[in-house]
Amino acid sequence: MSKSRVRKKEKRFVVSGERELSRAIEMGYTIETIFFRESYNAEADYEYSENIYELSTALFDRISMRSGSDKVIAVLESKSHDIKNINVNNDSRVLVVEAPEKPGNIGALIRTAAAASWDAVIIANPKTDLYHPQIIRNSMGGIFSIPIAKGNTKDVISFLEKNAFNISATSLDHKAKHFKRVKYQRPLALVFGTEDNGLDQKWLKKAQQIVKIPVKFPIDSLNLSVSAGILIYHCEDL
Repeated sequence: MSKSRVRKKEKRFVVSGERELSRAIEMGYTIETIFFRESYNAEADYEYSENIYELSTALFDRISMRSGSDKVIAVLESKSHDIKNINVNNDSRVLVVEAPEKPGNIGALIRTAAAASWDAVIIANPKTDLYHPQIIRNSMGGIFSIPIAKGNTKDVISFLEKNAFNISATSLDHKAKHFKRVKYQRPLALVFGTEDNGLDQKWLKKAQQIVKIPVKFPIDSLNLSVSAGILIYHCEDL
């Protein structure tokens, strides 16, 4: 299941590593099959799984994405991640990212939001399969530790407005204010665009405020996951 189209068709994906698998189980994911390296007593930890197989070290390393470091690999059933299924309230803080493409960045974003105890990550107009191996790996299992939803920009904006979110959009727009000179209020949605194209104008029109992180010439922008991390932790005590 290394290809996105196969994962989507089969509604299955692969998880490598004990930490990632344990977090997926905690979040209610269903395990279909488990493979474990010889000499690792996986039956004791995953005794409730019917389809569990021991593989030789050589064979296990051939199918492992991190040869030598993993002891268990599992095939899990994927979830829909429909935005309608996200539970929010007046105290919620959510991270919204529009059209992110780089799996490593997406994984880092999810990891940071989960580490900071935010309530959800919402991806508008997703360009990359959420169960991409790099997203799972770079999130350090965070993908299984925080609710994640996806939808088109129109539906995401509608969801936020319906739930009375205060939208803070990030942009280098001339109307943008220094991120330390504005007040953030719950329920809060921090919205980020891509490093290349920024946010769709729809967001700038709907946002209660537009904020920016100053950068010094000749640098014209920050890495997406770095920018999100700065603002997520700036709003930590909100």
